[in-house]
Amino acid sequence: MSARTTRCHIVDAAERLFYRRGYAHTSFSDIADVVRISRGNFYYHFKTKDEILDAVIAARATSTEAMLARWEADSADPADRIRSFIHILIANRADISRYGCPVGTLATELAKLDHGAQAEANRLFTQFRTWLRRQFEQLGCGPEADALALHLLARSQGIATLATAGHDETFIRREVALLRDWLTACIATAAQPETSSD
Repeated sequence: MSARTTRCHIVDAAERLFYRRGYAHTSFSDIADVVRISRGNFYYHFKTKDEILDAVIAARATSTEAMLARWEADSADPADRIRSFIHILIANRADISRYGCPVGTLATELAKLDHGAQAEANRLFTQFRTWLRRQFEQLGCGPEADALALHLLARSQGIATLATAGHDETFIRREVALLRDWLTACIATAAQPETSSD
């Protein structure tokens, strides 16, 4: 196995463990056991758990960017793109109902720990917010675009949190349907001609 491949395996294993167990409750040994490499080989790639965390956050940022670019390529309609964001709650419902949102749980844990990587983890939310704002702008939502993007992010995080608390995939499906209705209402509002106050 090449050094690059080994490093990727370490980051992938760490990402899964940080998501399922939490950063604080995942040790070097836990990650090394999953990857099945010696301590010496492990330390060749990463000297500290914080280095692994930085790599995990960077990998998530890269994969998020790729996912957003794929949604852009798949549809010219910004409403369809926003629906793709909404539907990730359905696509990942089994994991979300057990472990929560991978971005939200990491950002929350690092905030509680007052960890130095908190700002980097929060940038994952910024990626989504910026992208969603652009979609709402393209829908014609104008100055409301950023508020709508933030509202959608907040609702998706709330859905993930409550679904995890209740281990309830049915709740996710119901809330996603409500989000689709909300988006339809946003589209209708954006399509209405502005009335003049003169």
